[in-house]
Amino acid sequence: MDAETIVYLSATSMIIVFVIAGIGNYGLLGIPVLVLGIAALIMIFALNFADFIVFPMITKSLNIEVSLSGEHKVPSSQSCIIKHVNGLYYATGYLTANVYKYVFSAESANMDEDQSLAAAPDKWERIIMNTKFPFRFNLVSMTEEVQKYRENLEGQRGFLEFQLSREVNAANPNQLTITELQRKINIVQTRIDRISGGELPTYSIMYIESTAMGVSEKEASDILTEQLNHLQTVFNTFDLSIIRIVGREIHALHSLNYRLMHMDELTKHFQTQN
Repeated sequence: MDAETIVYLSATSMIIVFVIAGIGNYGLLGIPVLVLGIAALIMIFALNFADFIVFPMITKSLNIEVSLSGEHKVPSSQSCIIKHVNGLYYATGYLTANVYKYVFSAESANMDEDQSLAAAPDKWERIIMNTKFPFRFNLVSMTEEVQKYRENLEGQRGFLEFQLSREVNAANPNQLTITELQRKINIVQTRIDRISGGELPTYSIMYIESTAMGVSEKEASDILTEQLNHLQTVFNTFDLSIIRIVGREIHALHSLNYRLMHMDELTKHFQTQN
């Protein structure tokens, strides 16, 4: 969770807590105020930690559609982008293929992964052959800010070393815990050493986009669902986490057709749902 979200949650929660704390001053309205205050707290945290569940639930129950432009809208289901042109409807949906932090080469070199990489071109060819409609596989990558990344690693190392020291000096130290902490410290130190040696950490986000056409909005949406279900099935051969994107992340992905977000902004949209 980033600092901006923490400040927002803390500030809004404190306001509601103060309102609830003064419940004795509201007389007969005390109980309704308490109920509404607790409901507001639950909603605030739900919108931050389960936005992809809560937001579509609200728009669907109230039948709210979101207009993105003159031709594009998001239906109340919050599951796709709808475009209506010349009597035809186009529904565009997205799958997140994976969101992963950078792994240094020294941590991932094993025979199983080498074999998986060697088999990847054949798997991709089979996916294309078994898919009878067009789709786009998108990859957004950038290098992380080295100094910030290094500071985070040094903070992790310091915390792990504190845990190790506390466990070693405990009355009954657990050797398994000590071994595991030492392993984690070695991994973090390896990452720091590789950055010092000039290796740049990268961050990548992958997502799949598909569009279906129909004579009605429902037909286009139904065909899109079939296409995304098919893509989820065929891409499972890569052992990726394939999830259909719903909610406000849809809006963010649509905007990528017009502008390239900074990685911090993009990952903020993705990190909760995936």
